[in-house]
Amino acid sequence: MRRPFRSLALVAALACALLATGAARAADSTGIGYVDQAALSALPAFADAKRTFDAYGADLQKTYLARARNASAAEQQRLSQEFQSKMADKQRSLLGPLFGRAQVAIASVASSKNLSIVVDKQIMIVGGSDITSDVRALLAGPGDPVPPVTGPPPSTVGYVDQTAIDALPSIKSASDEFAKFKATEDQQTAVRFKAAKTQADKDAVLKDYQKALLDKQNQTLKPLVDKTTAAMADVAHKRGLVLVIDRTNVIYGGTDITADVTSALK
Repeated sequence: MRRPFRSLALVAALACALLATGAARAADSTGIGYVDQAALSALPAFADAKRTFDAYGADLQKTYLARARNASAAEQQRLSQEFQSKMADKQRSLLGPLFGRAQVAIASVASSKNLSIVVDKQIMIVGGSDITSDVRALLAGPGDPVPPVTGPPPSTVGYVDQTAIDALPSIKSASDEFAKFKATEDQQTAVRFKAAKTQADKDAVLKDYQKALLDKQNQTLKPLVDKTTAAMADVAHKRGLVLVIDRTNVIYGGTDITADVTSALK
């Protein structure tokens, strides 16, 4: 189970970002741009593709539900996987070209404004350049956007691929250990909760459950989160970065320090 550790790892990434806050305030933020991806998805081409995809999914789901109705558990599992595979294929065929075109448009606008990184608007609070309207205009215009001749300039904003960090043996082992512990606690807590006679008893059961999970997180996951935070901060300092964010928030440019961080954690 990856989610409990992932949320903690993101806290580690944020902690690293906070370590650099002072430097970030002093840094020139003119090289940082952001895009409102929700606004891009509202463009007619994206909206039409989404409607087509949703309609396809609804029809396909009806077909597979009918096929799975009297099927064995093993066959239902196979049908579920087949359904997900077809949905993924359809998504790639419908939305893949649109996403690729949008990526080129973002790169083109970023290059014209000499931006070293473009991030999702959701993580921006102050500063940065909003290039959403420029990207929308380029996508709405005739013809396809032209990719920039050169790549982005060096960026003082770094990023890490959290999935690569999660896959490290020590972290995966700890995450698996926590998942097994949680599964056992879930079962035992469900029994205790059902047997509880008063609301006070139920509250006590939930309190014990939450404490058990927190204690286990502190025992198995927190040391790794602290180690990850330290590794990110050290790499950021050595590379002269003022900020480190998660890769999922990076749309264009930035400095990838994933390899440096994973190497430090091995």
